[in-house]
Amino acid sequence: MSGVGYGFLWLVCNAVGRLLFRYRAIGREHIPTHGGVLVAANHASFLDIPLLGCGVPRRVAFLGRQDLFPVPGLRWLVQWLGWIPIRQDRLDREGFGKAIRLIKEGKVVAIYPEGTRSPNGALQPGRPGIGILVAETGCPVVPAYIDGTYEALPTGAAWIRLHPVTVTYGEPIDFSVDAQRDSGKEFYHHVSRTVMTRIAALGRVAPPTVPSAPAERAERSERRPAARPYNAE
Repeated sequence: MSGVGYGFLWLVCNAVGRLLFRYRAIGREHIPTHGGVLVAANHASFLDIPLLGCGVPRRVAFLGRQDLFPVPGLRWLVQWLGWIPIRQDRLDREGFGKAIRLIKEGKVVAIYPEGTRSPNGALQPGRPGIGILVAETGCPVVPAYIDGTYEALPTGAAWIRLHPVTVTYGEPIDFSVDAQRDSGKEFYHHVSRTVMTRIAALGRVAPPTVPSAPAERAERSERRPAARPYNAE
């Protein structure tokens, strides 16, 4: 899809968002103007995909589960727009490989670390997939909290409700120091937990409950310094 076509759809989505949902985007200045980056947000509604992108002044590719758009014609259209289908039954090397390639090319990729829509609007524990992308690319992660889409179109709803929607973008998180200390699954889960905690802080909501870790790992986590903001000196 051409940049002109994407730009036109971006303007249309912004106009519709403001008209129907009094859409607001806070913290756009935290999104890097160049270079590969992940934008990670909570997920509670089908509306999250277009409304998250409305606040990003760059072209965005979105990771989403493979069965999200089962209709063949619609599936082709959303892939043309930038959707990257991901299998959930195993690690999707093809889908993740495409996302990694785009980030290394300096593009923006959006991911919902929870992996699926929240059934009640509350944050769910993040999955390790986001950690794999960070490990393979070394890119910063911009956390984002989407507020209002669950009320506008929750899971199972047949009609959209006119409810205000606000997307808040936080400072980029730099995991470069953490990557030197941790590796493998430990690093993947650390990235996921850190990002979900930052998302919760942006929304001023409770962070997701995660399964208890062994005592020694918990002690190490307490000693671990927090991941640095991307623009920290």
